[in-house]
Amino acid sequence: MISVRNLTKSFNGSAVLDAIDLDIAAGERVVVIGPSGTGKSTLLRSLNVLDRPEAGRISIGDVTLDAARASKAEILALRRRSAFVFQNYALFANKTAQENIMEALVTVQGMPRPEAERKALAVLAETGLADKARSYPASLSGGQQQRVGIGRAMAIGAELMLFDEPTSALDPEWVGEVLDLMRRVAENRQTMLIVTHEMQFAREIADRVLFMHGGKIVEQGPPEQIFGAPQDPRLQRFLKRLSQ
Repeated sequence: MISVRNLTKSFNGSAVLDAIDLDIAAGERVVVIGPSGTGKSTLLRSLNVLDRPEAGRISIGDVTLDAARASKAEILALRRRSAFVFQNYALFANKTAQENIMEALVTVQGMPRPEAERKALAVLAETGLADKARSYPASLSGGQQQRVGIGRAMAIGAELMLFDEPTSALDPEWVGEVLDLMRRVAENRQTMLIVTHEMQFAREIADRVLFMHGGKIVEQGPPEQIFGAPQDPRLQRFLKRLSQ
């Protein structure tokens, strides 16, 4: 369902993604782990062309583009196949929770406003925020804001959901509620690519775990292999540091 070939991205002459190849099956939940600065977030942002790669082919569903040559229309078509959940929520401060969820439904998908209003309310109920429909982001906790962000991604029915460290900006007391919502999304066999530092969550939710180092995927496999019998010395060192 998702295919990436030779995905390459540099910043200031340094390779951040070094010819990445990756396939993700429909309904598969893939978690990306690794030290800071190894290209994890850039991988997600490049798949959505928020950061434009220098090279590579990206396919999501029936849309394929050459990242280096893609037109704005091709990029928009690819983005419509995916939904991005940002670590800093990225909500519109001047819109209510309901309006934040409605925005893409109306402006991108062309959904009639009354239908978008009903769908946004249904999604808020799913996220446990039915009573916050008319609340603005400033009046919501960090966990509530992130649940609105996930609800926005849920509402558009994307083939792929991209989560970029969705709990990293949260106070500890709000992390659990966000992870619980992500578990419920995963139970519906939603295709997910998740960057996280929550290793126990990765063990629980992932069908496959990717370990990135130096802009490359250096080891991948099911959670029991990655966490229980890591092969690459860099992964072994990374996990050992986390356990100290």
